[in-house]
Amino acid sequence: MRCPFALSSANFYSLAIVLSLGANVSTVSGQQRAIDYNRDVRPILSDNCFFCHGPDAAHREADLRLDQQQGAKADLGEYAVVVAGDAAASEMMARITSTDEPMPPVESGKSLTAKEVATLRRWIDEGAVWSDAWTYLPPRLHELPNIERSDWPLNWVDHFLLARLEQENLTPAAEADRVTLIRRLHFDLIGLPPSPAEVAEFVNDPSPRAYEQLVDRLLASSSYAERMAIYWLDLVRFADTVGYHGDQPHSIWPYRDYVIHAFASNLPFDQFTREQLAGDLLSEPTTDQLIASGYNRLLQTSHEGGVQLKEYRAIYLADRVRNVSQVWMGATLGCAQCHDHKYDPLSTEEFYALGAFFADIDDEGHLRHDEQLGQNTLPTPRSPEREVLGYYQREELAALDTAIAKLADRPGSDVLALLQAERDTLANAKSRTMVSESSQPREVRVLPRGNWLDETGPMVEPNVPAIFGRIEENGAQRATRLDLANWLTAAGGGGGFTARVMVNRFWYMMFGQGIASDLGDFGGQGQPPDHPELLDDLAIEFMASGWNVKHLLKLLVMSRAYRQSSLERPELRQRDPHNRLVARQARYRLPAEMVRDAALTISGLLVKELGGPSVKPYQPAGIYRHLNFPERKYEQDDGRRQWRRGLYVHWQRQFLHPMLKAFDAPSREECTAQRPMSNTPLAALVLLNDPTFVESARVLAASTMAESGDGATPSEIIDKMFLRAVSRRADAYERQLLTELLVSERRHFAAHLEAAREITAIGLAPTDAEADAQMLAAWTGVARAVLNMNETLSRN
Repeated sequence: MRCPFALSSANFYSLAIVLSLGANVSTVSGQQRAIDYNRDVRPILSDNCFFCHGPDAAHREADLRLDQQQGAKADLGEYAVVVAGDAAASEMMARITSTDEPMPPVESGKSLTAKEVATLRRWIDEGAVWSDAWTYLPPRLHELPNIERSDWPLNWVDHFLLARLEQENLTPAAEADRVTLIRRLHFDLIGLPPSPAEVAEFVNDPSPRAYEQLVDRLLASSSYAERMAIYWLDLVRFADTVGYHGDQPHSIWPYRDYVIHAFASNLPFDQFTREQLAGDLLSEPTTDQLIASGYNRLLQTSHEGGVQLKEYRAIYLADRVRNVSQVWMGATLGCAQCHDHKYDPLSTEEFYALGAFFADIDDEGHLRHDEQLGQNTLPTPRSPEREVLGYYQREELAALDTAIAKLADRPGSDVLALLQAERDTLANAKSRTMVSESSQPREVRVLPRGNWLDETGPMVEPNVPAIFGRIEENGAQRATRLDLANWLTAAGGGGGFTARVMVNRFWYMMFGQGIASDLGDFGGQGQPPDHPELLDDLAIEFMASGWNVKHLLKLLVMSRAYRQSSLERPELRQRDPHNRLVARQARYRLPAEMVRDAALTISGLLVKELGGPSVKPYQPAGIYRHLNFPERKYEQDDGRRQWRRGLYVHWQRQFLHPMLKAFDAPSREECTAQRPMSNTPLAALVLLNDPTFVESARVLAASTMAESGDGATPSEIIDKMFLRAVSRRADAYERQLLTELLVSERRHFAAHLEAAREITAIGLAPTDAEADAQMLAAWTGVARAVLNMNETLSRN
């Protein structure tokens, strides 16, 4: 049975029928792979030809359309562009190999490689078999391919990967050692490193279910929800500030609590979608559903006094279209704002029709200047807003009410009075948060060339691009955001597309790259999936499980493919340098928030509290000196709030925290489906000098020294640091280097102390306290080096 999660095989295949699915069997192992149009040909044509011979009719040259079979194979009288089975008779080959008038034209800056020319020639000679763009076809169910090593797969995911490896005469990597596995699972599922005790327990557990029990424990952890929230907030461009002009703060942090709780409670993804796009349109919406509707308010806004209402109305519509189409559809519909899409069958009219779904959102008070407070108020008002407690504040309030009720029959209890005071303080700690409120929908017209001053375009009604299907009309009633949300997750609507986009991103989170490498563009300029059958079946599994995110992630991490070693074998470096065949696992640096969280966890400083307002950790002085309207200074938090997870760090769009920026976190002005990954000196300087990392190093040094005892050798202390940082002891070479560093650091601080005592005319013999401080300072230098190691910051 393909979907073991509590769904019968009959129901699983019923869903497949609803999606008009079919069967497909892999090619025979050992044979040369036939040219596939979507995989091999379409990317070449899209990159080089579609700009002039594609969907955009207004700029199409020679009335020739190469993105459709009819246009490419049409009989043009004396010739045809593509003559199936005869490359020599095809005008396409004549033009792309011409030295007089080559295609694409020289002035386009594009040219075909010899390999690309050979691919097109072979495709035509093989019959020029055409297939519709994979991204616009619903997922189809595929039979498991035949494999030779039947003992290797642990679940059905492995069958697809192994079949491809066997076809390429490659073997998968060996299973990673147990230390690597527990570290990998911890980083992938909860975003934090394991403790030495957790590593030892797992490594020494002989139970055959130890691995699965670890997976279940991590998925049940609240830290899992925080890890997942980091990625989702990138997609929906969550930030604490408005972005444009003065980049003033706005009130939205309860939305982050909603997202965390949604992942913690394993809220089905279809319901997660409905509540964000249309929580306010649900029948008797709950507080959390109203908070969720704040998704529609996460875009950048301007609070400048001279803004033009219609201009920013157009800007906001375009922002929402870009985000919803990229998050849920993997489509670059934003390219159609001013003209029909150059590479995909998406028209300008469809761009504005999708935007019309959001024309009922009444959020223009700041544009009409009818907000009750001044435009420079911090946080700036962005009506409509609600006064709420975040989810975890309400959870804490309920716990206090329960405790108070248990003590209610004890008059004069001091504890009762303290609890009541704490309860009253919390109940009065409500914060504003932006929500959606529906009003009479505004008229939406196509803006010719995206010009907000030109209102001559036709009026459009809400709908989705025709290539994905259509939302059925409900009599004379206009389609709403709730209709859009339901369509996006409906098996007979856009659900298959949404599921495929999302499971590709889940794969990326567990394997380091997507099955389709471009996580935000499933269109003509994106790369087709390397394992399309696997991607389709994962999408169907996701829907069949009831849009169960934890189930899908467990399926991935329980596979044999996930457990492979990440060591690159020499033969793969040449054959598959980017690991598209998944013949090994991936190794890469942790995302910015996890880099910070790892240092705090290793040192013992991390404060594991769920939810609440954003926090402001240490940051360089004067960083906000250029922020105006109004002028402001960065005021860092003190105490425990300083050591919260990176998820909760205040996200200032124009002046992102330097630590986050150095490690490639986005400004969140737009949807980010995949962060870049740089390797720069700035990152090393942050790790060595950012006060958060210096303090982490100091605490790590102090705690390992105390844990080791007075008689511990430097090697023993170094080993304890390594066990906390990288889950292993240092090797001989590492101990030697760090011992030499320790000696150097002690000499350095001794020299400073001696100079200071000479200046103050104090005797040269240091006190015991000074000697202890000198030793701690030296070990702090060693700890800084340990926290800066690539292994400390990497997922392997």
